[in-house]
Amino acid sequence: MNEVHFYKTELGDCPIEQFLNSLSGKQAQKVLWVLQLLGDASVPPAQYFKRLAEDIWEVRVPMGHDIFELLGFMDEQLMVLNHAFQNPTEKNQLQEEVKIAESRKQEYLNRKLLHCQQPISPSGVRGSSS
Repeated sequence: MNEVHFYKTELGDCPIEQFLNSLSGKQAQKVLWVLQLLGDASVPPAQYFKRLAEDIWEVRVPMGHDIFELLGFMDEQLMVLNHAFQNPTEKNQLQEEVKIAESRKQEYLNRKLLHCQQPISPSGVRGSSS
């Protein structure tokens, strides 16, 4: 796959880091392991990675009775993760989560266009201090 990065808001907040910090050590470790696996794989395993909407992708991390979901999009060679949540219970809840990811994607692309620069470089899985 491509390099995995975490989206940051214009104010510097990182929703993925905040989500990881809310998990137990074992849970966060499993999520980071799956992200590393996706970053290293030439073809991401379907059990962890699938398209949810036109440009929104899901990283799904099962752990016991819990399911952790991280949403994001592709920006050139980057997989930019921008939203995360645990165990969506209803389809309409998942649609709301996708809307959040789409909104953050648009904000990211607007900033990128405004600044006419290469992909915004949020902290990523590799070398980040999580």
